[in-house]
Amino acid sequence: MTGRTGYHAGLAAEEIVSRDYQRRAHSVAAQRWRGKSGEIDLIMRDGTTVVFVEVKKSRSFARAATRLSRTQMDRICGSASEFLAGEPLGQLTDVRFDLAMVDGAGAVQVIENAFMES
Repeated sequence: MTGRTGYHAGLAAEEIVSRDYQRRAHSVAAQRWRGKSGEIDLIMRDGTTVVFVEVKKSRSFARAATRLSRTQMDRICGSASEFLAGEPLGQLTDVRFDLAMVDGAGAVQVIENAFMES
């Protein structure tokens, strides 16, 4: 997917994932949050835990999983650190980094703690 079609497919996938998290009692803290390091697709709250979610859409979950690169993980971690600067506990906030995949049929699969800042 490229251009406008890819952009709208990405927005739709993020909305599907956001609803999935909300069904599981998470609340939305931010969507498409942008810091100096880049953008985070979704930031959710699970109680006191801030969950940073990278959304990947592809025809299959396996293909979507291969689309998360080390460079993207580093960028997301940098942006997460910027976001946490505005939280009451700052960098001491409990966090999780999830990969949420959406397949061609619109089904969602989430890998919690998919990557950690290193």
